[in-house]
Amino acid sequence: MKAKNSLLILALSGLLTGQLYAQEKAITNTGESPFAVQNAVNMGDVSWTKGFWAERTSVCYERMVPHLWDVYTRADISHAYRNFEIAAGLAEGEHKGPSFHDGDFYKTLEAVCALYAQTKDERLLQMIDEVTPVIAKSQREDGYIYTKATIDQRNSGENIEFQDRLSFEAYNIGHLMTAGCIHYRVTGNKNLLNIAIKAADYLYGFYKKSNPTLARNAICPSHYMGTIELYRTTKDPKYLELAQHLVDIKGEIEDGTDDNQDRIPFRQQNKAMGHAVRASYLYAGVTDLVTEIQDTTLSNRLFAIWDDVVKHKMYITGGLGSLYDGTSPDGTSYDPADVQKVHQAFGRDYQLPNLTAHNETCANIGNMLWNWRMAGLTGDAKYIDVLELALYNSVLSGISLDGDKFLYTNPLSYSSNLPFQQRWSKKRVPYISLSNCCPPNVVRTIAEVSSYAYSVSDDAVWVNLFGGNILNTEYKGQKIKISQESNYPWDGDASFVVEELPANYALKLRIPGWADDAKIMKNNKEVAFQTEKGYAILSAGLKKGDRITLQLPMNVTFMEANPLVEEARNQVAVMRGPVVYCLEKADVPENTDIFDLKINASSSFEPVEESVLGQSIVFLQGNAYTDNTEKWNTLYRKVSADEQEAVSVKLVPYFAWGNRSFGDMSVWLPRK
Repeated sequence: MKAKNSLLILALSGLLTGQLYAQEKAITNTGESPFAVQNAVNMGDVSWTKGFWAERTSVCYERMVPHLWDVYTRADISHAYRNFEIAAGLAEGEHKGPSFHDGDFYKTLEAVCALYAQTKDERLLQMIDEVTPVIAKSQREDGYIYTKATIDQRNSGENIEFQDRLSFEAYNIGHLMTAGCIHYRVTGNKNLLNIAIKAADYLYGFYKKSNPTLARNAICPSHYMGTIELYRTTKDPKYLELAQHLVDIKGEIEDGTDDNQDRIPFRQQNKAMGHAVRASYLYAGVTDLVTEIQDTTLSNRLFAIWDDVVKHKMYITGGLGSLYDGTSPDGTSYDPADVQKVHQAFGRDYQLPNLTAHNETCANIGNMLWNWRMAGLTGDAKYIDVLELALYNSVLSGISLDGDKFLYTNPLSYSSNLPFQQRWSKKRVPYISLSNCCPPNVVRTIAEVSSYAYSVSDDAVWVNLFGGNILNTEYKGQKIKISQESNYPWDGDASFVVEELPANYALKLRIPGWADDAKIMKNNKEVAFQTEKGYAILSAGLKKGDRITLQLPMNVTFMEANPLVEEARNQVAVMRGPVVYCLEKADVPENTDIFDLKINASSSFEPVEESVLGQSIVFLQGNAYTDNTEKWNTLYRKVSADEQEAVSVKLVPYFAWGNRSFGDMSVWLPRK
């Protein structure tokens, strides 16, 4: 099938005017989850009107999704959809491409659904309607669905399902379950959901009878989140039972690995370890589970691991996974059961290299997914702070500003003089042939950002993210409508006009952890406020027409790392609001090496707005300093005693680096 390259932009505001049932159409349907403190609003109930996310959503509609659809439906590029056609018996050939391309295609369907929720463009549904019957036809009668195994079994005659430790069957089915739930919630159509239910029923039977070693052949646990979401959609208790079993079986495996988070039973883990995507997906799935059942042996592990991540293992950009390759845990034993190879993984505490940082885009999205669920479980804004940090930095860096080129890894520094090539390109490309899992993941995330902007509870509306939008929803039969005006993240003011709000409802405004001296105005008069878990609470008789303005000072902040982070010692990084900045070759004088420049933490940097590839970007204009212009041609050299010279530079938001030209870049810069 051909891509829908002629999609026309539609107005993205005011297209949905309220939903019938609270939370049943939310991105995470926690409306009946007994331990949820916050609940997401229904998909489509928030529409971006103006500013950063309105621009990004427009690009998502015009370029990201059409490009992605073209990639996955053209057999000469990815073969993903062609694999479904071959598995369905509608085409001849061999399976081609990564075995997890089924899941990548399901993520693409989810992105299309999220855009449909906001635009109501029927052509988006037509795209899904054309491929769903083929997906259904590729599924075995018993529910098993995995194009690689189906095609290979047909050609070899051997039963090879779940025999490979690198199998992605469960991963693919997990994304199928999520996409099926989202599709049903925004369309009311069960055709994709029914495929997911059959697949989940197959998994249920498989895990009931399989031994732990065979069952552990599910190396990237998207199916933990998918299984819980299917339970929330169908209310069938066997899916909740399956989710509990998936966690417990990790503790029964005798030959598990740190890379797969099953060498140590999860209920005994206190540290983040191994493959960062698999880990963050696991943590998100377990958080989903403890939102449904009370189990402190699980929730206490989540709190401990979260502390470990944010205190020892997370980059300043919110990125996860410092190592391309390494050993975990570190030690002197030569016993492979003690010291094991890991890849794309968390390192040791404070092991955060810059040039060789991995930070896979999917891991950074996993960080978002986990923290979104932790916020819902606890009502604590610190989790939204981390979600926002990752979103504006290490997630958005994974896609070009024009929406059709992608990064697999997100280093904090790049040097053209590095005398070796790493496996993954540092330059964004249209298709990552070895592993294109990140592009559909980042596109679906951008398509779904509006679903993270607000939460609701029995007595409050929670404001999580800022930007120009309209919230128009219902919660337990009560209408809520609030309009927000903001140029965030470039400006710290956000103004909210109450249009409909139930009596005695509070408005809870997140005060970001980076924000000092925040002020709140009500109808142009400053008001005192109390905060609880990072939210300012306004509960004194809000009524229609009230205007609430949050003022967050957008100061340029110079950050330093714990001195145990060797590669950042005596260096500074620059932030403004939630945005991390970097210096790249395009913004320094010709013949100046960015790695010879130093930053004075008392210097003045001023915001300057420019357009890059059609997007409004705020740079920071200021001075850096150099005292040595000699080219590096040795491992060491003498420190220059020359007087330092000021050099005019601009800092670019990290997420936007490499969009104008490709060259050297660094987040961390030596301190003057």
